[in-house]
Amino acid sequence: MNTKLVLTTTAFVAIVSVILSQTNTLHNLFAPPSIDGSKDQLHTCKIVHVTGAFGPESLAFDPNGEGPYTGVADGRVLKWRGDDLGWTDFAVTTSQRKECVRPFAPEMEHLCGRPLGLRFDKKTGDLYIADAYFGLLVVGPEGGLATQLVTEAEGQPLCFTNDMDIDDHEDVIYFTDSSTVFQRRQFMGSILSGDKTGRLLTYNKSTKEVKVLLRDLAFANGVALSKDRTFVLVAETATARILRYWLRGPNTGKVDVFAELPGYPDNIRRNSNGEFWVALHSKTTLLGKVVNFNSWVGKALLKLPLSFKQVHSMLIGGKVHATAIKLSEKGEVLQVLEDSEGKTMRFISEIEEKDGKLWMGSVMMPFIGVHNL
Repeated sequence: MNTKLVLTTTAFVAIVSVILSQTNTLHNLFAPPSIDGSKDQLHTCKIVHVTGAFGPESLAFDPNGEGPYTGVADGRVLKWRGDDLGWTDFAVTTSQRKECVRPFAPEMEHLCGRPLGLRFDKKTGDLYIADAYFGLLVVGPEGGLATQLVTEAEGQPLCFTNDMDIDDHEDVIYFTDSSTVFQRRQFMGSILSGDKTGRLLTYNKSTKEVKVLLRDLAFANGVALSKDRTFVLVAETATARILRYWLRGPNTGKVDVFAELPGYPDNIRRNSNGEFWVALHSKTTLLGKVVNFNSWVGKALLKLPLSFKQVHSMLIGGKVHATAIKLSEKGEVLQVLEDSEGKTMRFISEIEEKDGKLWMGSVMMPFIGVHNL
């Protein structure tokens, strides 16, 4: 690092330190922008608490329409049995669970597992699980201990398995490895450091073959296959955009930008009409854009004597809220729903549309939300 850059970084750190002591200044300077046409409706969501658990990241309904099922921070996959029966244990991704007793213990994730993306095979009823630490797994319709399927690709271990989608016609699973350097509990380091080691991969259920389709992604995250199966989408969270990888047609093997978003996309889920719901972890702020184009700024933030909560608050603008975006098959914005004041829903990680309702997970909350369309 040259002298000029050292001085610039030092000045930046000094300015940030002053800003941190001024709550109003932090809000005004880093507050996320409004979105044209957005409807502030998500505060009316019904809340379904995940009793004794935390961080229901992904949601999935089985072929019989039962559920949803969700993975939580202590490594379990739970099944919702309705208001009367509540949540029941369905599956785990490791048998070594003696010390996995706290709802939220990041330092234990590598031992307990952290189930993220969930998808059911509609033909077999098997549940496929993307576990951040144990790779791609599967468990039968009766649940229990999941079986590992994929733990590495091209000799490179999976470091942060995140999300997936299943092509039931081809028996192929598309899934992401967010980083080959940072694990899930270090996700802030991945975003702020400018890490671009994320991958989009495939797993053939018949041949057991694993391939890398895309590499050098900035925090590869949500995955969704198009209704006609001509392309697959992957969320590149750190750049606030969604990429499209063509599977069929004249553009086969090529990648382009499907949508640029006003925030950090997490999971992507297709509805019955072929449209896509994208959950934004938060909107993009001025600081977020600066970090995206200048990795040294993010690296400087990581060196500050700040807690995870403080750095995270700076990056999202200090305002906790929820934003859901529906995109067309061409990447056009069709609808934006928000809880702009964070009264009910915050940090949503996935949106599953079913029977006129939106079911929303949150990797950082102890509940899911249900919104009537």
